[in-house]
Amino acid sequence: MAGHGTDEHPHGADRLCDAGERVYSRAVRRGRVPRTDAEPVPCLLELALLHPDPDDMAWLVPTSPQEVMTRLLRGVYDEVSESHRRVGSAVEAFERYAGLGRRVQASAAAPGSLEGAAIRVLDGLSRIQAAMDDATEACTGEVLTVQPGGIRREPELTEGLHRAVALRSRGVRMRDLYTHVARHGQGLLNYLELMGDAVEARTLDEVVDRLILFDRTVAFIPANADHTMALELRHPALIDYFVTVFDRLWRLAIPVAAPLPDTGIEGISNREQSIAALLADGHQDAVIAERLGISVRTCRAHIARLSETLGAASRTQLGVRIAQAGLDGTASRLPDVPVQLTPVDQESPTAR
Repeated sequence: MAGHGTDEHPHGADRLCDAGERVYSRAVRRGRVPRTDAEPVPCLLELALLHPDPDDMAWLVPTSPQEVMTRLLRGVYDEVSESHRRVGSAVEAFERYAGLGRRVQASAAAPGSLEGAAIRVLDGLSRIQAAMDDATEACTGEVLTVQPGGIRREPELTEGLHRAVALRSRGVRMRDLYTHVARHGQGLLNYLELMGDAVEARTLDEVVDRLILFDRTVAFIPANADHTMALELRHPALIDYFVTVFDRLWRLAIPVAAPLPDTGIEGISNREQSIAALLADGHQDAVIAERLGISVRTCRAHIARLSETLGAASRTQLGVRIAQAGLDGTASRLPDVPVQLTPVDQESPTAR
């Protein structure tokens, strides 16, 4: 759709096409329009004059005329030395948007208008990246991030490296939370070495979904499964909630520079202990793998080793042995049950 809009609507926000101006004006007057109304004029989405309604993705809400005017004048200021013609266009656009702004001034001050500014849907990777770059430029003190998943691939780490370097150059402190699995990736270790004291990283068995907080004033979280949409959040109550969640996870996490604690059971690794606890909760292999940031194949290999170490010949027996070993957190309730760590009989099938 982006290419289609570029071909048929070769203009900027300073001079909308007739169809685009009609749809945008209607959106400003009514507060929102159905997404289908904007299909003939994709320029409105490309220019960020309309964006998805956080409460109903089938509707589009307008960017306020005041914000459009500010954006236009900022762009003109940057380019004024190259083209005086654009100054005149921006002045005309300013007058048009100012007229629309007067019509909705009363509704902008109505109860509930804060939510529109405090929760913004970012549709598309380019808008997400632009918003993140703006937040990075404005940040002066602290960045908190939660990075789920497993080993961080080089493209994932380099994608936002320019932002991290810019933050470090201004003395901004960064705290990052990863899963334990991320420790095994050389890319993360290289990144932490590059950033030095500017970044402190810790890990947990599992973390919440991706979260990025700038200066405890603006947060970004995914809005769909493939991370092509995001929410930009500025509501103080939401920010306070996210900060509380982060701080509590941070206190439980282990610094990357420190080794993971020993499980206390010979032959069982920290990761296998985590898998055992999730198995005891009744989770399937695919869910366990996703939560710990590993592949399903790797997860099943760990389950097989658990079965062998605990002497379990079936999945049901494995659950019993996990409880006996206290790997489900109930060891204190089973003081009289001996832990039998004997190999499985060679003719018995290994639990999968």
